[in-house]
Amino acid sequence: MDIMQAMEARHSVRAYTGKKIELEKRQILDELIRQCNAESGLHIQIRYDDPTAFDSALAHYGKFRNVENYLILAGTPRDDLEEQCGYYGERIVLEAQMLGLNTCWAALSFHKSAVKKLVPAGEKLVLVIAIGYGETRGAAHKSKSIDRVVSVQEEMPDWFWRGAEAALLAPTAINQQKFKIGLKNGKPWISVSGMGPYTKIDLGIVKYHFEAASGHQATT
Repeated sequence: MDIMQAMEARHSVRAYTGKKIELEKRQILDELIRQCNAESGLHIQIRYDDPTAFDSALAHYGKFRNVENYLILAGTPRDDLEEQCGYYGERIVLEAQMLGLNTCWAALSFHKSAVKKLVPAGEKLVLVIAIGYGETRGAAHKSKSIDRVVSVQEEMPDWFWRGAEAALLAPTAINQQKFKIGLKNGKPWISVSGMGPYTKIDLGIVKYHFEAASGHQATT
């Protein structure tokens, strides 16, 4: 499975089988998290065989079930913290998909007070991501057409088109897809519309999809 196939196959999954993540897959995820932290300055953790984060009434209300593994996305407060958590979180999510695992982003439906205890003082908890073997593979959601998210006054190269298609596969809060992608003097840019607690996270996720598929860095 390549990165585009992973983007197409990946859907949110809230119910898991309880099957353990194998040691070799844990080692791959651990190494990727180490690389992401080194590149970004974030403090991403992964917890295995620990149901604490989703053992709450709020998580059950959010229809999470049998979640025993999860990522904690946190870091020292800074202007781009949420965007970077979205960017690197999605990088790990897609690697998990290529390993045959399933995932679900969670900003509210988890035991926040319990997870905060695992975050060092001085760091901000942004969100968590459930990970494991899902009961299902999830389901695709309706997506906007590419002309609704692309704003280009010049000829679109093939790499830009690939990036835009990948961006439309990115998970966003409530599936709103409130972003625009464009070109200025041959250089891509991405922006999000509207304000909200998840807007910057969405921006990071969309940016990772675009860059991973196109091979070109985008400004935000």
